[in-house]
Formats: sequence, structure tokens, C-alpha cells
Amino acid sequence: MYKPFLEHLEQSLFQKFDLQSRSIPAGLEGRVSDRGKSPAAITSWCYQCPEFRKIRYTYIDAGASAQIFNSVIYPSFGYELPLLGIDFLSFGQVKNLIVMDFQPLFQDEVYLRKYIHPLKSLHDRYPDLAQNLEMKFYDANQYFSKYLLFAKTDPETVKTRVLEAFKDYLNLYWQMLAEAQPLTDSADIQRIVQAQKDYDQYSADRDPASGLFSSYFGHEWAERFLYEFLFEDAMPLAAAKK
Repeated sequence: MYKPFLEHLEQSLFQKFDLQSRSIPAGLEGRVSDRGKSPAAITSWCYQCPEFRKIRYTYIDAGASAQIFNSVIYPSFGYELPLLGIDFLSFGQVKNLIVMDFQPLFQDEVYLRKYIHPLKSLHDRYPDLAQNLEMKFYDANQYFSKYLLFAKTDPETVKTRVLEAFKDYLNLYWQMLAEAQPLTDSADIQRIVQAQKDYDQYSADRDPASGLFSSYFGHEWAERFLYEFLFEDAMPLAAAKK
């Protein structure tokens, strides 16, 4: 269901940026599981370029039972831009959940006005995809903007409205990057380093997908995938408590 999204993201990235492959830890690039009602295959890609230190995206294809596309784009530490977060999940064609946002590193008014307010006009264009759903695993006021798209919808809307919104959000993100002034002060850059590390820790601690990965691919592989690839700057909870 989300292959057109993956293809558009790849095409847009390769057209606009000088991408270099970024290594994925051995064994985490892909895996096939025969657990559950139907086989599930997971494949991940990772790139970097001068503007982005990490571009990762993952696709899970479990046939009719599940289709999942997830991506996070991390700007290089010289930019204070939000992260671009994408999470599209479909289960059995019945439950279709879409999440897309410019994820702010900071919540102060100056930062939000500069990097989040430009989203408002786009957000207003897609009221049907901004359903104000309750977040069960995350604090909506941390690493999310008030202009995120968050909706339960149907397959036809995914193919039309959601794909259109996806393209619009990507275009605005590229535009904001083009207009951004790189940081030069080492203290400012270090602040971004810490903010992105904090994002990884926060996300890894709460990511509900880890249970899904475990159910398909086993707990050990899922833990490695979470901490060595998805959120590589996070510490596993058990290790952090020592």
C-alpha cells in the first residue's frame, strides 16, 4: 500500500541531494519471518549527505495483514531544523493509521515560530488528516508539532489525499532546508547534538513498534533493530539504569 510513498521519497532524495550509503549493522538490513498468519519481510535503507546526517526508512510487507512504512530524517548537526517523521501503518485494510510531522527539537516560542508555523497553511489544507486523535505512547507536547497529520482513514484516502499531503510536506521540508542558515557557533551545534540524542532516547523508550517487531522477528532481533539502527543514539533501558 505504501510503496508509492517509498518510491517518491527515494526519487525526491536522489534528485535533490548527493546521497551516500550509510551503514546498517549486519543482519538488520532485512529479515523474513514466517511467524503469524502470513510471511512478513522487513527491509531498511539508510543514507547520508552534507545536509542530513541520517536518512532512514523501513518497509514491512506482511501481505494483506500488514503494510508499514516508517522514516525519520535527521538534519546534520549544523542545522537546527526539526526532524521529519513519517509513520504509515495498515492492518488488514481495515485499520489505516497515518502520522507525519516536522518533529521540533525544542518547544520555545522562537523555535516554533521559525520552524513549525510554516506548516500551518499545509495543515489547514488537510483537515480530514488532522483528527486530533489521542496519543497513547507519546506526549503530544514533546517532539510533535501542533500541525502534525494524525488520522485513521481508508485505503482510497491513503492513495489520494495522504499521498498528496506526503508530497506537500516533503516539498516544504526541502524548501525550509534550502532557506536555513547553517550554525557556526560550537555551543549551538552541541545543543543540536544533545537534542537529537535526547530525541532518540525518548523515542526508543516509548516506541510501540518494538512489540510488533518482536512478534514478527523475535525479541533479540527487535531490540537490536531498535537500539542499533532506528534510534542508535539511545541507551537500552536496562543499560541506562546500571
